[in-house]
Amino acid sequence: MGLSIDRETFSQADYELFAERLNQSLAVLRDLLNRPGFGDGPATLGAEMELSIVDREGNAYPINRSVLAGNLDPSFQLELDRFNLEYNTSPVALAGTPFSRIESELTQALETLNRLASARGGRIVPIGILPTLMEKDLQPSALTDLPRYRALSTALRELRDRPFQVRINGLDRLDVTCDDVTLEGANTSFQVHLRVRPSDFAALYNAAQLVSPIVVAVSANSPLFLGHRLWDETRVALFKQSVDSRPPREGDWHLPGRVSYGLGWVRQGAYELFAEAVGLFPPLLPVSGAQPPLEQHRQGALPQLDELRLHQGTVWRWNRPVYDPKHGGHLRIEFRSLPSGPTPLDMVANTAFLVGMVQGLASQMDELLPSFPFEYAHHNFYRGAQFGLDAVLLWPSTQYPSPRERPVCDLALEMLPVAERGLSQLGVESKERERMTEVIRTRIERRCTGARWQRRMLDHLEQRVSRRQAVAHMLDQYLEHTTRGCPVGEWTVPD
Repeated sequence: MGLSIDRETFSQADYELFAERLNQSLAVLRDLLNRPGFGDGPATLGAEMELSIVDREGNAYPINRSVLAGNLDPSFQLELDRFNLEYNTSPVALAGTPFSRIESELTQALETLNRLASARGGRIVPIGILPTLMEKDLQPSALTDLPRYRALSTALRELRDRPFQVRINGLDRLDVTCDDVTLEGANTSFQVHLRVRPSDFAALYNAAQLVSPIVVAVSANSPLFLGHRLWDETRVALFKQSVDSRPPREGDWHLPGRVSYGLGWVRQGAYELFAEAVGLFPPLLPVSGAQPPLEQHRQGALPQLDELRLHQGTVWRWNRPVYDPKHGGHLRIEFRSLPSGPTPLDMVANTAFLVGMVQGLASQMDELLPSFPFEYAHHNFYRGAQFGLDAVLLWPSTQYPSPRERPVCDLALEMLPVAERGLSQLGVESKERERMTEVIRTRIERRCTGARWQRRMLDHLEQRVSRRQAVAHMLDQYLEHTTRGCPVGEWTVPD
């Protein structure tokens, strides 16, 4: 988020100054992005792995502070709820073997966290939504006691002025309310950051919007929430509703949500997305930096754009633009739709598939988008999340008729060579590309994502024990497979 948050209440003067700084930041950003050579540099990749903590019985275990007590490595961070943690990988160059390097780092991080948690009777779970969660685990007391989380929760509650309502259809319909944003802490993601040149941003971002539904469908890992069998990637529906600050309104138009798949294709570049976020969404955390961005800019210093970065961190697009002042200033695309887990290999294979497709299709965006209105991409994203490997997506064609309906598994298999080509363009070594591709191919051919395995195992166990017991036993089996590191496409369920 850039600026640190050390308080949770703000004055009208705070909001007015923050709004002024946001407008200054946009002017500065526009100038920076128009400078020849700004943001150029090698493509790099980084990631944030969000995790849950459970006790010996598999229940949510709110001990994130004690797990990290005394750990001075800033790569490990607290997250929204007390049973959440986060690990941030080091940025790596995309040329060579980036995914193996990230996989190794994730494996070491999980070993470290498991060692720290085990000393306190806990275990670490990389999974989209912890299946053993109960409503009592998500009450306001679950919020991690940090000023930024308290301030964020207060701001969202004040905007909404009523409890948060979550309604999700599935095999077991869910209808639940909560007075705080702690339901959002049930979501644990694997968020990927790709550094891009400003001149390439629009094509790469649009490609990401086109292909993310495919990756969500083939990587789904959150089919259960509060004991209910819901979407293959329930996290998508839950996140959208659990922080929806919009009060109900009458009339025939609605404000956009702070969690969204976007409002249209990007026509020119990153600036329009930053401007859209400032124009549409009121500030939640009006904390201003010590120096105005225009003053920094006029003095020849690289602007930090603290206020814009902070505001952008409270607008949760599934693919989000990021400005970072480090390394001379640069842009990234943050891919937010991938779930955590099941294994480090699965997470990096999902990343390789996504990044490869984005690069491989970027040059075709000008041809494909005229016959593919953005509403179809929006439709695809939620269909991919809801139905996973059974999803049928719309896909553009350069010839009439466009779009055409395609089963997602067929589409994903067709996209594997596209992803390999894109990774090759980025300098990824051939053995690395083949290894990542094979993980995805096996998962599709065996029809086994994390979500499908969880459902099958639950069905198997429920023949003998109750739903609650079956979920706990299923989680034990999940953790055993995760510890062995075998990718989920090779997991089996007893007959």
